[in-house]
Amino acid sequence: MKAPTHRAGATGLTDTARRIIRLNYGFQLLFNLLWWMPVFYAYQKAAGLTDAQIFGIQSIYYVAFCLFEIPTGLIADRIGTRNCLRAGAVVMTAANLAPVLSASYTGFLVHFLAIAAGRSLTSGAASAYLYDGLRAEGGDEHYLKAEGTARALGLAAKVGCWPLVGPLMSVAHAAPYVLSAASAAGSLACAIALPRLAGANERTDKAAASGGGRRGGAFLRDAGSALRCVASSRWLAMVMVQGVAVFTLSRICQVNLFQPILLDHGIAEASHGGVLAAMTVAEAVASARPQWLSRRLTPVAWVSILSLVLAGTLAAMTLGGPWAVVALLCLFAAATGFAYPVQRKLVNDAVPAHAPRATLLSVESIVDRAVCALAAVAAGAYLSAGHLDALLWHSALATAVLLGAFQLLLRSGVVKRSAASDTADANEHGPSARAAPGVSGGGRRGRRADE
Repeated sequence: MKAPTHRAGATGLTDTARRIIRLNYGFQLLFNLLWWMPVFYAYQKAAGLTDAQIFGIQSIYYVAFCLFEIPTGLIADRIGTRNCLRAGAVVMTAANLAPVLSASYTGFLVHFLAIAAGRSLTSGAASAYLYDGLRAEGGDEHYLKAEGTARALGLAAKVGCWPLVGPLMSVAHAAPYVLSAASAAGSLACAIALPRLAGANERTDKAAASGGGRRGGAFLRDAGSALRCVASSRWLAMVMVQGVAVFTLSRICQVNLFQPILLDHGIAEASHGGVLAAMTVAEAVASARPQWLSRRLTPVAWVSILSLVLAGTLAAMTLGGPWAVVALLCLFAAATGFAYPVQRKLVNDAVPAHAPRATLLSVESIVDRAVCALAAVAAGAYLSAGHLDALLWHSALATAVLLGAFQLLLRSGVVKRSAASDTADANEHGPSARAAPGVSGGGRRGRRADE
C-alpha cells in the first residue's frame, strides 16, 4: 500500500482521499440525475405507447435488474471497481440517448434494459471504490459521512432540476433525455478522473488474472449459503417478506403511478416535476430522521404501521381533489423515507453471524424487484381498462392482507423462537455481526445503497 500523502491531522484526510470523495460526489450526483423521471410516462404516451406497453416495459426492467444483479458482482471483481464505474457511465449515457434516437416501443425497451445494466454495474462498485479508497488513505472513519453527503447532494440536485423539466420540454421535447445523457457523460468524466488505488483494486486485478475460476466457485458457494440461510431462518425470511410491501408500494407509486394519478386529477404535466421534487424533499427529511419514531414500538411494528400508512394513503388518493392528492403523495413519500432505514436495520439484525451479508441483501433485492415486475404488469392491465381507482384500493387491501398474515405468523411460537435464536446468535458474536453492509465484507459493499 502506498504511503498516504499530506495529512492535516490524526483524523484528517489526505489530498488523495479528498479527491476521491469530491469525485464520488460528482459521480453519484450526475449518474443518478435522471431528468426524465417526472415525465417519462406522459412522454411515452405522447410517443404512442399504450398503458400495457409502458407497464410491460417496466416489468421487463425489474426482471432484467434481478438478472443483472447476479453477474455484475463478478464483473466488478474481474475488471476492478473503477473500470466498472466507467463502463456503467458509458452504458447509462447510451441508454438515455435511446429514446431520442427512437421514440418507439423498441427504443424505450432498449432504454430501460440499458438503465438496468448501467445501474447494476455501478450500484455496488461505487460504494466499494469509495470504501477501499478511503481505507487505503487511512480515512475509514469518513466513509459513512461521505456516502450520506453524496446521497443528500443527489437529492438536492433532483429537487432543483425536476421542476425545470416541464418548461424545458416546451422548448425542446426531447430535452429530459438529452440532459440525462449529458449528466451521465459528466459522471463518466468523474469516473475517468478517479485515481488508481494502490491497494484493493490492484489485488483484484491480479486475482482476476490468476483465480477467476476459484472466485466463481466462491460466488456460487456464497449464493448457496445465502439461500440455505434464508431457508433455515424463519425470522430472516419473514422480515424480508414484510419489506416487500414497502418496496413494491413505494416503487410502483413513486415511479410508475404518480404521473397517472396526477393526470387523472387534472394536474398538468408541466407541474409534475415540482410535485416529484416536493415528494423527494419529504422522503429525504424522513430518511434522515428515523429517530423521530417513538421507541415505544418495536422496529417490526413500525414497518407494519408505516406499510399500512402507505396503503391507506393510496386508497385516500381516490377520494381527494388535486391539492389533497399532492399532499397525500408527499405523506406517502415521508412514510417511505421513515420505513426504509428501519427495514434495512431489521434485515441486517436478522442476518446470522458469519452469513454472506452482501449476498443476502442481493437476494432481498431480487425478491423485491421480482414482485415489482408482477405488480407492474398488473398496474398496466388496470390502467388499460381505465380502473386506476380500483388499482389503488386493491393495492391497499392486498397490503393489509399481507401484513395481517405476517402478524399472525409473528405471534406464533415458531417465528418467535426463530427470532430469539437469531438475536442470541448475533449477540454471541458481538457488534461486528450487526455491522451495516456498507462497512463490512469485501466485494460489492453497499449493494442496497442506491435502491
